Amino acid sequence: MPLALLALAVGAFGIGTTEFVVMGLLPPIAADYGVTIPTAGLLVTGYALGVVVGAPLLTVLGRRVSHKRMLMLLMGLFVLGNVLSALAPSFGLMLTGRVVASLAHGSFFGIGSVVAAGLVAPDRKAGAIATMFTGLTVANIVGVPLGTFIGQAIGWRTTFAVVAALGVVGLLGIARLVPAVPRPEGTLLRRELKAFRNPQVLLAMAMTVLGFGGVFAAITYIAPMMTEVAGYSEGAVTWLLVLFGTGMFLGNLLGGRYADRALMPLLYATLGGLAIVLALFTVAAHHKVLAAIAVLLVGALGFATVPPLQKRVLDQAHGAPTLASAVNIGAFNLGNALAAWLGGIVIAAGFGYTAPNWVGAVLAAAALGLALWSAALERRTPASGAGTEAGTGTVEAVGTGARVPVPH
Repeated sequence: MPLALLALAVGAFGIGTTEFVVMGLLPPIAADYGVTIPTAGLLVTGYALGVVVGAPLLTVLGRRVSHKRMLMLLMGLFVLGNVLSALAPSFGLMLTGRVVASLAHGSFFGIGSVVAAGLVAPDRKAGAIATMFTGLTVANIVGVPLGTFIGQAIGWRTTFAVVAALGVVGLLGIARLVPAVPRPEGTLLRRELKAFRNPQVLLAMAMTVLGFGGVFAAITYIAPMMTEVAGYSEGAVTWLLVLFGTGMFLGNLLGGRYADRALMPLLYATLGGLAIVLALFTVAAHHKVLAAIAVLLVGALGFATVPPLQKRVLDQAHGAPTLASAVNIGAFNLGNALAAWLGGIVIAAGFGYTAPNWVGAVLAAAALGLALWSAALERRTPASGAGTEAGTGTVEAVGTGARVPVPH
């Protein structure tokens, strides 16, 4: 694998770390700024909404910029946001820094996938894309827990400064190692927008919002839930995040393996299982061992929905999947924002730190209902033409005509 993939993986590692690390640092951040935990939860909501806006916006704006230059600009934006977060004297500026950093998220992974695929021989493209996405996976096993530990031991501002430094390393690596490629010709925006006329595309995105939103309803408030309810020490939150990251890694393997074989049955099983586990988490949160098991299962079941949901959108948005794929990345984060906001509401209303688990269970159950509805519509109205070759999981790279494997 080319060294350029390492630069992309470092960027993905930094982005994954900054997205999730704030959840383990909500209590000290809230204390420093003199705000409540639900208010501090807006740092999760703001980041997620930034991805929702940034993914399609920067994808469209970057259509006429070379992939290498666009990746460098995105990493520069990411660094700027994290530096602002580290230095912010007020909660409002901290929130602004989170939003600025989040704008790079969706486009980086979309463009990075195309670049990674172009670096290797045709029979190694899927492996190259998976290598880049390894940075995101490892971030949840190593980066997030380590960032939480640094934040608790030295100060949360140091965590964001370290993440900004990682972004600089990623930017320099891209500048030095990623080869320059001709500017993409681009695809007509009108053609891309036509994909959103397909009800199945919209249903798949709604499943994405509600399904992964169920995960974030619980995990956004994992620190106060585990310390105030389960009885864990503040330092133990680091290891609980390792457990959550491990669950995400295992779930991604599960979803990637079976999404091509039985996509809809996989969604039924994972969304139904997620709804049940989140409901039981309300009780399990009062017992240390059961709480830890629930954290692992929420991560595994939640992330097992990602490959099939992403593939569902790509399959249904046939002919012009690029913008739809970017918007679906935003949809994951829209679910994160919605869930974090709703979780903060039920906590502020006095229902306790376990109440967000019920919110998550309802969201996951609603996603399961949409999956069943989508399948029923599909049986009544068979799709005319396949969006991807059966079983290959490939999509068309913008302006190239090349077929690019979808990472699992």
